[in-house]
Amino acid sequence: GVLSLWCRPPAWDRATRPPHSPLQPPGLPLAPCRSFSNNKIQVELDESSGVAMMKFKSPPVNSLSLEFLTEFSISLEKLENNRACRGVIITSAVPKIFSSGLDITEMSGKSVEHYTEFWKAVQEMWLRLYGSSMVTVAAVNGSSPAGGCLIALSCDYRIMAEDPKFGIGLNEAQLGIVAPFWFKDTFVNVVGHRTAERSLQLGSLHPAPEAHKLGLVDELVPEEKLMEKAAAVMAQWLALPDHARQLTKTMMRKTVLDRLVAHREEDIKNFVTFVSKESIQKSLRMYMEMLKKRK
Repeated sequence: GVLSLWCRPPAWDRATRPPHSPLQPPGLPLAPCRSFSNNKIQVELDESSGVAMMKFKSPPVNSLSLEFLTEFSISLEKLENNRACRGVIITSAVPKIFSSGLDITEMSGKSVEHYTEFWKAVQEMWLRLYGSSMVTVAAVNGSSPAGGCLIALSCDYRIMAEDPKFGIGLNEAQLGIVAPFWFKDTFVNVVGHRTAERSLQLGSLHPAPEAHKLGLVDELVPEEKLMEKAAAVMAQWLALPDHARQLTKTMMRKTVLDRLVAHREEDIKNFVTFVSKESIQKSLRMYMEMLKKRK
């Protein structure tokens, strides 16, 4: 993919300035930023507003494969390191689906090394997104189960298309999989303990209106108004001084982030052990068969 279309001279040293300072050194005009696109994610940055648009374009269902997760983390890091970018709106270019979550083919019939690398990429994606200093707005324009829900939960604000056919939730239990502790922590921080506990145990996929009622998404709008609303919300968040908002976000999220950082290796081992079990492999194979039949 083309990852090199950045508009800043690389000699600028981030260490000499506060993060995302809107001030630019005198005499250096801002080049208008073009989009950069990888295979699975398209990113466009509007330097005048400081807002980037990140669109998932990995049909049929934007599943989180190793390649997708790696591109996601690289794209976020690029935006994070570009002082012209203050916020990112995350959405899907695939109709009716935001993201179907982790790619099951990455977890079925592969080596221990592959599972390890895959899970590291899942962790990395979450650490970058949940810990991002940018304003992150999820414009959920389709169904968003499991890992797709985690991406939305990790943003600062969630707007969803009000179609009751679109569902969102951490529904891992339905596949016989357990959502890891940091998925759970992120969920609890958004909806509260009781709602999260019930929803996780039942593996619920909540239709948009119910998701809104539970506080899982902040707002519902007609699908055609989604991007307009996301831009308006972003403007509202960006009206504040970056440093105050960033420090507040860090304060609110640090404990949860630190918990995964402290237990990363253990979390990888747990995942690899769990996913390597024959019973789990069997239920993943059955699930994939079922998906094939549905097509």
